[in-house]
Amino acid sequence: MSTLLSQPTYDDVNLLLRLYELRREQKMRAARWWFVSKFKCKTMEEFGKLCPPGSEANASFRQFTSYWEMAASFVNSGVLNSELFFANCREMLVCWVRMKPLIAEMRAAFGDSSLMANVEKAGDAYADWLIKNGGADAYASFVKRVG
Repeated sequence: MSTLLSQPTYDDVNLLLRLYELRREQKMRAARWWFVSKFKCKTMEEFGKLCPPGSEANASFRQFTSYWEMAASFVNSGVLNSELFFANCREMLVCWVRMKPLIAEMRAAFGDSSLMANVEKAGDAYADWLIKNGGADAYASFVKRVG
């Protein structure tokens, strides 16, 4: 099992490459494009208007966020080296930055306090990593750019 302090292994690299391959799948590419270009909800009301149940937008939202929730769970559980992940998967941080203003209200609305918990934990660790590696203003600049 890999952690932030351990040396990345070939298994870490292979898992990271597999995650990259999944990101290239046609429907996933479309979901990624949709989320990055369209999803900027700050409230459940905005979410309900943008992503009504049964809509293509709702499907894209679920595909994008569940992908990053899965990938973040690999990091949080120590299966995937954090350092390697953070150096290569900044899109997960986009997911967290965009979800952060909405997550408490979404968890309450869905009655699920664990919703996006892996993205939250990995996203907060990623923010710390970005500050450590990119400088004191790196995370704030990132949030300003993508938030």
